[in-house]
Amino acid sequence: MSLTTKAILITGASRGIGRATALLAGQRGWSVGVNYLNNEAMAAQTVQDVHTAGGRAVAIQGSVTSEQDIIEMFDVSEKSFGKLDGVVVNAGIVAPSMKLVDMSVERLENMLKVNVLGAMLCAREAAKRLIKNEGKDSSSIVFVSSAASRIGSPFEYIDYASSKGAVDTLSLGLSKELVEHNIRVNSVRPGIIATDIHASAGRPDRAQEVGSQMPMGRPGTADEVAEAIMWLLSDASSYTTGTNLDVAGGR
Repeated sequence: MSLTTKAILITGASRGIGRATALLAGQRGWSVGVNYLNNEAMAAQTVQDVHTAGGRAVAIQGSVTSEQDIIEMFDVSEKSFGKLDGVVVNAGIVAPSMKLVDMSVERLENMLKVNVLGAMLCAREAAKRLIKNEGKDSSSIVFVSSAASRIGSPFEYIDYASSKGAVDTLSLGLSKELVEHNIRVNSVRPGIIATDIHASAGRPDRAQEVGSQMPMGRPGTADEVAEAIMWLLSDASSYTTGTNLDVAGGR
């Protein structure tokens, strides 16, 4: 299959890294399922921008914590594009900086529900759908993890870092389960990236503050992470599976 005919689903695609990946896919003529949770206007804008870039897209509302929502987002993607060639498991959350001793059980449960259970449910459904492509061109699942998984994020986001550590393990294990079906599974681990996820955690200037301390002297961009995701989705990475690809400015 040529690069111009791939169809993918991206969870959490209305902003940040998910949106950047959708737009880059559009530039390559791909079809994109743009999943979003609440921001319908931004999802619609992303769909329009993908079309403008040269691809096809459809907005799909749904929560990654709902099994039924996940099934429906895959159904809509397949109905819209005929089939799927790749899935980007990107949707995730972070919470305000604090030590573990100060974190409530509600915060911990929500973090794990979205970032771990959500990733597992999406990966399970992706595996079911992509196995149907066996014997044809290879398919690809890409998890958006975080460099936090190998740093631990003490005094800030231990819960987030732990959830992303689970995603790394999920990616590795699933890569071995699916390799016989011609499905590659990898994760991208962004470092300090300038997106609005920092504002959602109460620190809108964090990317610039911490990014200046990185070996490369700056935060990364969502576009830079999207390039790595697109490589893993594409046939150019045909011999790459079970890999955690760091996009972290040397951190």
